[in-house]
Amino acid sequence: MRACQVCKQKMRLLSSTLFLNSNLSNSASIRNKFQLRCISCTRATSLPIAEKWQKSETNLMTLRQFHNSSRTLSTCSLIGTSKIKESANEGTIFTRRRTGWFNNGGVAFYSSSASSAGDQGSDGDGEDKPESSADDSENVAEEEASEQPVMNYNMAALTTTTIPDYFPNIPVIAINRNPVFPRFIKMIEVNDKKLCELIKRKVKLNLPYAGIFLKTDDSNDKDVVKDLSDIYKVGMFVQIVEMRELDNRLQMMVMGHRRISILRQLPEEIQLQSDMAAVAQQLEADVTPREQMLKTEVMSDVIMVETENIKDEPFDSDMKLKALTAEVVKTIRDIMALNPLYRENLHQIMQTGQRVLDNPVYICDLGAALTSADPSYLQQVIEETNIPERLELVLSLLKKEFELSKLQKKIGKEVEDKVKKQHREYILREQLKIIKKELGIEKDDKDAIEEKFRARLKELVVPEHVQTVIDEELNKLATLDNHSSEFSVTRNYLDWLTSLPWGKYSEETLALDKAKEILEEDHYGMDEVKKRILEFIAVSQLKGSTQGKILCFHGPPGVGKTSIARSIARALNRQYFRFSVGGMSDVAEIKGHRRTYVGAMPGKMIQCLKKTKTENPLVLIDEVDKMSRGHQGDPASALLELLDPEQNANFLDHYLDVNIDLSKVLFICTANVVDYIPEPLKDRMELIDVSGYVAEEKLAIAEKYLLPQAREHSGVKEEQLTVSKDAMYELIKAYCRESGVRNLQKHVEKILRKAAFKIVSEGTEQLTVDSSNIQEYVGIPKFTKERMYDVNPPGVVTGLAWTAYGGSTLYIETVLKKALDFDPENKEKGDLQVTGNLGDVIKESTQLAYTFSKIFLRHIDPDNKFLEKASIHLHLPEGATPKDGPSAGCAIVTALLSLGMDKPCRQNVAMTGEISLTGKVLPIGGVKEKVIAARRSGMECVILPEDNRKDFADLPDFIVKDIEVHFASNYSDVFPVMFPDVQPKPIPS
Repeated sequence: MRACQVCKQKMRLLSSTLFLNSNLSNSASIRNKFQLRCISCTRATSLPIAEKWQKSETNLMTLRQFHNSSRTLSTCSLIGTSKIKESANEGTIFTRRRTGWFNNGGVAFYSSSASSAGDQGSDGDGEDKPESSADDSENVAEEEASEQPVMNYNMAALTTTTIPDYFPNIPVIAINRNPVFPRFIKMIEVNDKKLCELIKRKVKLNLPYAGIFLKTDDSNDKDVVKDLSDIYKVGMFVQIVEMRELDNRLQMMVMGHRRISILRQLPEEIQLQSDMAAVAQQLEADVTPREQMLKTEVMSDVIMVETENIKDEPFDSDMKLKALTAEVVKTIRDIMALNPLYRENLHQIMQTGQRVLDNPVYICDLGAALTSADPSYLQQVIEETNIPERLELVLSLLKKEFELSKLQKKIGKEVEDKVKKQHREYILREQLKIIKKELGIEKDDKDAIEEKFRARLKELVVPEHVQTVIDEELNKLATLDNHSSEFSVTRNYLDWLTSLPWGKYSEETLALDKAKEILEEDHYGMDEVKKRILEFIAVSQLKGSTQGKILCFHGPPGVGKTSIARSIARALNRQYFRFSVGGMSDVAEIKGHRRTYVGAMPGKMIQCLKKTKTENPLVLIDEVDKMSRGHQGDPASALLELLDPEQNANFLDHYLDVNIDLSKVLFICTANVVDYIPEPLKDRMELIDVSGYVAEEKLAIAEKYLLPQAREHSGVKEEQLTVSKDAMYELIKAYCRESGVRNLQKHVEKILRKAAFKIVSEGTEQLTVDSSNIQEYVGIPKFTKERMYDVNPPGVVTGLAWTAYGGSTLYIETVLKKALDFDPENKEKGDLQVTGNLGDVIKESTQLAYTFSKIFLRHIDPDNKFLEKASIHLHLPEGATPKDGPSAGCAIVTALLSLGMDKPCRQNVAMTGEISLTGKVLPIGGVKEKVIAARRSGMECVILPEDNRKDFADLPDFIVKDIEVHFASNYSDVFPVMFPDVQPKPIPS
C-alpha cells in the first residue's frame, strides 16, 4: 500500500480519470489516471495507467469489464472524468462526469451530469497533469476492500447527461389524475413487472427517457395500457432523474421536458434494435455486456411509441398577454397566501434558479401544476398550443382553486374556533373542579356518585340480598379508574339498582262505589269485565292488602280492551304501564340483556318499576297472541315466569341478576284470538271475553262517548251541529257493521271535520245531519243489503260464522252438477266438489257432513238415491275470505238434505253447530257474536248446540229479544225445525 509523503499514513484510492479519443478509427486510446488521497492529511497524489482498447465486434469491452478484469479495482470507489473530442468538429469538446459504486460488475448507485470543457478539474485539451510519479501504480492493488461499502445490485439514483432535442422512440407510462408539466418534477411508482424491466434496461443503456400520458379512464389503475385509445395522444417527454427499486415496484423521480404527440405504436423488433444501437453508441457508459443484451426478453405487454415534439405557436408579448400573465401570477400568490401547503408544493416542483415571471409559457405550466382540477381540464392545458388561450384556461382553473382555498380556510377557521372554545371550557371546568375540591365545596366524582346512590336508598326498604350486591358494587366502583369501561358499566348497574322502588306501594282504592263510578264513566257495557274488577277490589278489601292477578281480555278489535285497562288503573289508583309484545322475537325484551354486552339494558318489567316508582303497578301486556319466535329465543316462554303467580315473586332479570318481587303487580293481557296463545301461557291467565257490540250498544256509545270526544277535537260546538239518531243508526247499519266501534269513531270524526269545513268556508251557523244527507258527509254506503237471499231456494241454508271482527252470516249453496241417471245398470256413484277458500278443518267437516247426510236421507226416505248418485257442487260465497272451523257442520247437512229432497228449508232461520259422524251436535264458540249477526241480518230463529245454552243465557235481553232459539243435542232435533212437513224416523243412538 502506498504511504503518504507527509504523514506516512496509508493513501486511499479516490478517483480515476479516463480520456477517450472518440474517433471513427477501429481503436481507441484510453489513458487512466487514478487519484489517491491520504486519510489523515488529505494530501492527494495521482497514479497514471495506460491501456489500449480495440473497438471491434469481438473485442467490445466496457469500462466495468476493465475494472472487473483488474482485481485491484473490484471494490473501489471510482469517480471518472472523460473528455471526448470529435474529430469531425474540432470546436466541440464535452466533458462527462460519472460517479458510481462498482461491485463485481454491478452498478449500485449511479448518477451523471454534463459540463463544459472548461469546468474545474479539466484543462480542456484532454490532458491532466499527474501529481505523483508513475511508479506509484504498483501499490494500488494493496487497497483493502473493507474500506469501501459492498452493495448488492440496486438502481438508486440517476441523472442523465444532455437531454436530446429529438428522441422519438420511447416507452409509455400511463398515469391517472395529475399529469407532468415541462420543467416540473413528479414522483411516479410503477408496479407492472415487465414495464419495470424495460425501464431498468433503458437506464442501464443510459437512455432514461419515457413518455408520460394521462389515461382516458380514471378507474383504470394499471401502469400498462393495451391500446393507444386508452390514453390521450398528447403527453410529456420526461427524463428519469432518480430511480429506486422497492420490492416489486420502481419508484422514480421524473422531470418533464417538452410536450410530445404519439404518431404510431412501434413493433417489438424496433424496440430491440433501438436498445442494441444504444449499446454501440454508449461504449464508455455500457453497463450490460452485448451477449447479455441479446438474451433480453421481449416486452410484449409494454407499448413503445414513436412521437414527435409539439411546438407552441408563436406569440407576441402584447398588453393582453402581459395582463393575463400578471393576473395568473397574482392569483397564484393569493392561493399561496391562503394555504401554506401550496408554497411548500411550489418549492418541490420547481427547480432552483429558474425565472418564472419572464416566461408566460412557464407561468401556464406552473399555474396548472398547482391546481387540483379534473384530469380532463389539465389535459386541455397540455394540448393547447396557443399561449394566450392556454393562459386563459389556467387562469380559470386557478380562480376555482382560489375559491376552494377560501372555502377551506373558512371551514378550517370555524372548526378551529370550535375546538379552541371546547378546549378552553374543558380547561376552565377542570380548574373549577380542582378549586372546589380544595375549598371543600365539591367532592371527588367517585365520592359524589356514591353519596348520590346511598341517598336514593335512605327512604327505601331494600331487601338484604339486594343491599349486599349494592355494597359490593360500591366498593368495586371506588377502586376503578374514572375513564375505564368497567367504571361506566358498574355505575350504570348501580344506577338501575338504586332507581327501583324497593318497598314502595301506591295506596289502592278499596271503595267499590267509587271504582264502579269510574268504570261506568269511561266505558259502556263490558259488564263481565267490570264485575271482575269489582270482585278484585272486594277481595283486597277483605284481605287488607294489595294483591296481584293475571287477566286476559280477548275479543275483536275496537271493543275497548286496551282502553278499559287504563280505566281499571284509575279505578284502583294504581300506576299504569303498557308495552306491546306484538311481533316481539327477542327474549331480552322481557328478561333483559347480560351486562357483558355493549348497550345492555334491563327488561320491560324493570323499566316499568323504574318509571312507575311503585311495586304494585297495573301492567298492560298488549297483543300477546301476536308474538313471534326468532333466533334470539321465544318471548312467549319468557312470559311464563313473568305471569306465573308462583314464580314472579322471585323474578330474575338478566341485567340486574337479583330476585325481584312482582307478586303485587296486576297484569292485564289483551288478545284477539286466544287460539294463537300457547297453552302453557293461556293456562296462567284468567280469560275474560270482551265480545262485540250490537247496533243499540253502538248507538249508545256513539251518543255518550264518541260524539262528545269528536266535538272536543274538532272544535265544533253542540249548537253548531246536530246529529240525529236516524243518521247515527244509518251510519252503524250501512257503514260500520263490525263488532268494535273504532271504525264508527272514524266516521263520526269525519262528519265533524266536514261540518267544521262548511262552518268556516260557508259561514253556516247551524248544521243538521240526518239519514237523508248523511252521504254528503261519509260517502256511499258500504253495505246495501242485509241478506244475500230474501227467500232461500232448495239447497241453500243460512249459517253463522265467527271472525276476529265479530260475527257474520254464512250462506251455504249446493247444486246438482249434471243430470241424474237412475238406471240400475249405471254403476256410477255420486261425488262432492267444494269451493270457497276453505281451510283443512272445514273441508273435513264438509266430507263428514256429506257422509252423514247420505245416511240420514237413506233413513228418512229409503227410496231416495239422490245423494248416492248425484254429482254435487257445494260452495261458500265470498271466496276471497278464508274460512275454516267445524261449526258449519249442521248447516252443510241441512243444505245437502234440502237439495236431496228438493225442498226449501224454513226461511229466516240461522244455525251453527259442529256435527259428528253419528249426528251429535257439538258445542261451538262465539255465541254472542253469532247471535248478534243473526239479529243484524233479520233472522227470526236461531239453532244452537245444547251445550251452548249457558252462553245464550248470559246474553243481554236486548240482544235475545224477539229471537226464537232452539237447542239441539242431535241432528234429529235440527231436522224438524228446518223441515216441519217431514216426519223422520228416530235414529237409534
